[in-house]
Amino acid sequence: MKTGKIKFFNESKGYGFIVDDETQKDVFVHISELGNATTLTQNDAVRFEVKMGKKGLNAVNVVKL
Repeated sequence: MKTGKIKFFNESKGYGFIVDDETQKDVFVHISELGNATTLTQNDAVRFEVKMGKKGLNAVNVVKL
């Protein structure tokens, strides 16, 4: 599992981006992948897995730490 911090999350649109601690790259996250949280805010620490989506890496199984 990877770790990172929330860079941006738009609650009304249901998506945002995580900055991967290891690679420092942005990873897309959709609200449907949030395990233990209903929303995320900037700088929240998270643990997640990545999966290749249509437009790049997507975070899946996201858990707020």
